[in-house]
Amino acid sequence: MSGEGGDMHFDVIVETPGGSRNKYEMDFRAGRIRLDRLLFTATVYPYDYGFVPGTLAEDDDRLDALVLGEEPTFPGCVIEVRPVAVFWMEDERRPDAKVLCVPAHDVRFSEIRDLLDVDWHVLAEIGHFFEVYQDLEPEKSTSTRGWEYRSVAEKAVDEAVRRFRASVADQWLIGAGGVVL
Repeated sequence: MSGEGGDMHFDVIVETPGGSRNKYEMDFRAGRIRLDRLLFTATVYPYDYGFVPGTLAEDDDRLDALVLGEEPTFPGCVIEVRPVAVFWMEDERRPDAKVLCVPAHDVRFSEIRDLLDVDWHVLAEIGHFFEVYQDLEPEKSTSTRGWEYRSVAEKAVDEAVRRFRASVADQWLIGAGGVVL
């Protein structure tokens, strides 16, 4: 999980493209991306949204990631990224990190290195999306805690990788078999 010049690099697998109201999720058992639901609000994902493979976040899912980009990609697209910040939510009383990333080799994002390099309005749009996107869904409750810097995002990634590796080791010990992504 490292790249050029000591920067942290890793892959993100896009589940939901930016601009979509469809919420797609990886079905790890089937090895496919499935339509989970149409967002209940009139909001769209502001940027490509997916997960960091080989991670296990505090909410027992793969670590979520949002990738800044000029055009949306597609479900299943793999993007090599650098983390620049992390947005924190609480989902059912557990921390739910959303790592904000930029494409690792896109010169248009080479100057974005940390939270303060991201335009304030972009941060406000993303924050607003996560504050309201589940508002009309029955029995869903989330709250937002706000933004933190790249160093905290990198720590969240490192911890999620460690958690995943420990989980995989536990599964192999009890004979559960292989783990995909």
